[in-house]
Amino acid sequence: QVQLVESGGGLVRPGGSLRLSCTASGRTFSTYAMGWFRQLPGKEREFVAAISRSGVNTNYGGSVKGRFTISRRDSENTVYLLMNNLKPEDTAVYFCGADRDAVFGYANPHSSTYDYWGQGTQVTVSS
Repeated sequence: QVQLVESGGGLVRPGGSLRLSCTASGRTFSTYAMGWFRQLPGKEREFVAAISRSGVNTNYGGSVKGRFTISRRDSENTVYLLMNNLKPEDTAVYFCGADRDAVFGYANPHSSTYDYWGQGTQVTVSS
């Protein structure tokens, strides 16, 4: 069992930046593809960004491409999401997920195939 803990959310003005972190328990972090998703109440979970095992490939949702950057540091069991030029429509609860069975090099955008999830962190973009 892997436990994921997100941090770094908060309130930020439009145009501002935040960096989210997600730290995993256990010793197999490097074997997982990792992803960030976001969700509003009553809505489906939306793909934000994913990174493959070893970080060789990344994948981004269309609405965040060019503004958000996903990265990972396997030595610290952590995946990051740097969010720049934030917009009010980025407001949501952000979740990180771990894909245990990802093929090497695949940055998985499909939330239904992720195996583990964190509890989420709120990001609010408002003036």
